[in-house]
Amino acid sequence: MVRASITLRRRTWTRLALLAVLVYLLNAIFFSSSSSKRQKEIKHKNVVELVTRPDKILDVHKHDFLQVRLGRDERPDLFSDVVRNGVLDFWNRFQLPFINSKTTSHMDSQVVRSAIDDLLSLNGWVAAACPTLMRPFGQNKREDQYDDLARQGHLYYIAIVIHSADHFLVDQLAVIVQMAKRLGTHSLFVSMLDYDSTDATPTLTDLCEAVLTMLGIAFRIRRVPGMTEDPTASYYPLEEAYARNLALEPLLELYEKRKVTFHRVIWLKGFTCPNDILETIKVSQLNDAAMVCGMDWAEHNGFFIFSDRWRTRDMDGDQFRQSKSSSRPEAGPPRDKNGAARYALHLPFQAFCCESGTHVIDPEQSYYSGIQYRAAQTFHNLSASDPAPEWDPEAPCMDSTQAWFCRDLWVHAAREGIRAEAADKGGRRAAWKENAAAADAQRRWAHNKQEGDLQKRKQKRAAVPPPPPPAPEPPVLKKRADPPAQPAAPPPPNQPQAPAKPPPPAAAAAAGEEKPVANPVAGAQAVPRVPGTDADANVGSDYDAMEDSDEGLDAVVSRLSIPNSAFRPARILINPRCVTTYAGVSHTQLARDLFGEEKDDGGKDSIKAGSKYVLDDWEGAPDSFVCQEQRQTGGRKATKTQRRLSFGIHMELEA
Repeated sequence: MVRASITLRRRTWTRLALLAVLVYLLNAIFFSSSSSKRQKEIKHKNVVELVTRPDKILDVHKHDFLQVRLGRDERPDLFSDVVRNGVLDFWNRFQLPFINSKTTSHMDSQVVRSAIDDLLSLNGWVAAACPTLMRPFGQNKREDQYDDLARQGHLYYIAIVIHSADHFLVDQLAVIVQMAKRLGTHSLFVSMLDYDSTDATPTLTDLCEAVLTMLGIAFRIRRVPGMTEDPTASYYPLEEAYARNLALEPLLELYEKRKVTFHRVIWLKGFTCPNDILETIKVSQLNDAAMVCGMDWAEHNGFFIFSDRWRTRDMDGDQFRQSKSSSRPEAGPPRDKNGAARYALHLPFQAFCCESGTHVIDPEQSYYSGIQYRAAQTFHNLSASDPAPEWDPEAPCMDSTQAWFCRDLWVHAAREGIRAEAADKGGRRAAWKENAAAADAQRRWAHNKQEGDLQKRKQKRAAVPPPPPPAPEPPVLKKRADPPAQPAAPPPPNQPQAPAKPPPPAAAAAAGEEKPVANPVAGAQAVPRVPGTDADANVGSDYDAMEDSDEGLDAVVSRLSIPNSAFRPARILINPRCVTTYAGVSHTQLARDLFGEEKDDGGKDSIKAGSKYVLDDWEGAPDSFVCQEQRQTGGRKATKTQRRLSFGIHMELEA
């Protein structure tokens, strides 16, 4: 009986071993080739990796999932066979003999090292010309002023969303290579998303894949089709949010599944110098900022204008309008007093929202806290037969996904401030009661002011035509107001004429004339608008912005129960020295317009010299902002309207 039991046990173990081997073979045969599903997700750590903590660097040689290409367009074309035959011929004739031969095998490693050295010296149009560009405070004169960033050992995540932008992708790759040279190749992760490009972008992403693979830089390059077949039937803010969230997928996967934390996320756009990006990272660190943006400039008719007006607002909630690079520094583009003063000195200034060109975001204050890019879902589909809805004047703003992101940052900062003070021995409760008591008077004042202003606005809108002036008009003007009969006879020669009085605003509007726009800078003259022209033409990345207009921007009465200044502010900055341009732009001329001729200050005002980069006084969010929104489908060029809406953090927290 004992022998039979032992024999039965051996047979059982033998069968289990054979079953395990069979399962392994079946998995290796039928499922090893389908690695795309396995590569889409970041693998979990094992016990040894949890103990040794090797993720301070991104080792692509140890973890194959750190270099992934998804959605490659591998459809055969006219030259597929020619390219394949050429690659095989080069491999068989020039590479394989060196690898198999013992006498020449040592040359293989030398060739790879030479190739890597050549790639690390890759300079595109931007990176090669950047050391010669004008920058204040001598940023380009010191080669070692950003070496401390490399010594910190942080990880940086570079995200790029590409849509038919082959004209600057090679230069962006050169900027990535130069940053890898300064920060280390194991400190970067590059996420490239090719969103339905129809130009040479797929081919150039193949080049990027080869370069990043040779340098050992972690990456995920992914190509996705458009959300709709007809671009004009798409809702652009929703597409923008969709593409940005896809570009951030590896960031969240590495954080959730492997606890890999990135120090900063760099959204690379257009042509941006590596030193400008490194300086923006430094500004972000010194201010513990949630987001620091550069400034996006586009060339039009021989001058440069500020672009990305759709996404940028100053601390008064206004757009950056009438912003030329050759304007006086005190003229803006920020309209708020503190922002204009710091911009005139080329110093970082606070903003309510920004996404001007290349920008740096702290994931701890945004993505790791659950903030994602989003867009409104109540848009009207023009391809449907349903009539357009009646829009509520107080409805949420349906603007760009970046504007939603900025408002989420403000609300998140306020919520974190409440939690931090609540954790401090109940001090938040006392502070909240104090704020509520202090805001009681403001609530009563705001209510009374709202009622009074609402009555005034109703009377103003109902008055058609506008009420006559208190003083009667002279008889001569009454005579001119009558229907014209015969043309008046010309005055006698050498007789002076009385100056004509300008027509009232109603008559000017009826005649199609435009009123001059007041310059927000104190003491500045009003800049008249020429009918039929647009000084800030929609060029560069700004052709999605609407023409400047003050229609619909009535003053909004504050209805806040607690003022926005009572909450912790979101630290959003704009670094005016981080310049982003586009193809065909004379970067040198733009730098001269913005900064003038560079002066040698002996390094006194360098970034290591001190506090000019640090913003000491942070303002609360404005009570209202200019909402420039797209309510209908129609792609990026769809018509947009604008209005001024109130923004209350207290109401957002209670929603």
